[in-house]
Amino acid sequence: MSTRKSELLAALIHDLKQERDELKLKVHLGKMELQQEWQALEDKLDELNRRYDPLKDAVEETAEDVWDSLKLVGGEISEGFKRIRKSI
Repeated sequence: MSTRKSELLAALIHDLKQERDELKLKVHLGKMELQQEWQALEDKLDELNRRYDPLKDAVEETAEDVWDSLKLVGGEISEGFKRIRKSI
């Protein structure tokens, strides 16, 4: 994975974790149905982080489809956070 892509993915994960932390208290105090969506997003973010960790030091030959997959999951998490933020 190129250094630029690695930096972008690291920044995405950092931003998602920061947003997660900001929303966590609000969700805890919020509606029960949001807690189910929250848990699903939390699980996705954990999975994204688990998949990213071994790749961040990987060589240039890392497959482009792995990069695309990680971006897709990150986008899904971000959209889920937006839905929760709107519901609070």
